[in-house]
Amino acid sequence: MGDYGRPLEFGYFLVPDADDPLLDLARAADRAGLDLIGVQDHPYQRRYVDTWTLLSMIAAVTDRVRVFPDVANLPLRPPAVLAKAAASLDALSGGRAELGLGGGGFPEAVEAFGGPRRTPKETADALAEAVTVIREVWSGGRNLRFEGDHYRLKGAKAGPVPAHRIELWLGTGGPRGLALTGRAADGWLPSSSWATPDKLPALHARIDEAAVAAGRDPADVRRLYNVNGTITDGASDGFLRGPASQWADELTDLAVGSGMDSFILWAEGDQETQLKRFAEEVVPTVRAQVAQERAT
Repeated sequence: MGDYGRPLEFGYFLVPDADDPLLDLARAADRAGLDLIGVQDHPYQRRYVDTWTLLSMIAAVTDRVRVFPDVANLPLRPPAVLAKAAASLDALSGGRAELGLGGGGFPEAVEAFGGPRRTPKETADALAEAVTVIREVWSGGRNLRFEGDHYRLKGAKAGPVPAHRIELWLGTGGPRGLALTGRAADGWLPSSSWATPDKLPALHARIDEAAVAAGRDPADVRRLYNVNGTITDGASDGFLRGPASQWADELTDLAVGSGMDSFILWAEGDQETQLKRFAEEVVPTVRAQVAQERAT
């Protein structure tokens, strides 16, 4: 672990609360020059609009930012249909869709909404099967066949083909999920609220070990990070709770010392203000500091 040397990217974590000005915030992120907008996926949350509907609307009202579910709730999103939805959005947006995928938290809520209640092993197995199914559907092939314990393809005909090679990022934390990330995913997508900086070395190690065993370079796996906190004008009140200069230093340390390369702002407080400060005060400084660290 350390610095994998990947280009930096920055994004915004949009909570899909129906009462918020969601499209205005998405436009603001796009105008601010951010690279990504991620939307969490909790269909059972009554206050939230549907994630895929919102992602489609965001793509329609923005020009350059890439969009993705952060992360899609697999038990409530059959992988073949999920793959088609992602490919369709990518084609319609001119190659601006990526796919974050998770095994599904909150099992009681998933079950209440008609999804399967899975054990940890079943969750890991289903996620591995879903990765295979999604890759097959994105291939655009015909007569696709796959027989798993949770998902199947029986002569499926795939299409449309994505406009670009969609990256598949997994929001995993357990040993089996991390190993799957290392051997088969394009990226790892944890949140700072549970994958705290002190835990990152051990989590990266599991990914890297699996990548090497699969004949991959660990640097091929993007490391995204949903960073939760607040940019303030006062003194530091802990990790990612302080002035923009503190944020810049801590994100720089995460990039050059803790292996993360993409930072998705999960802000508390006034969203428009936090987004603006992140884009204008934090992002340019992190880019400059990381470039300087890498040069020396």
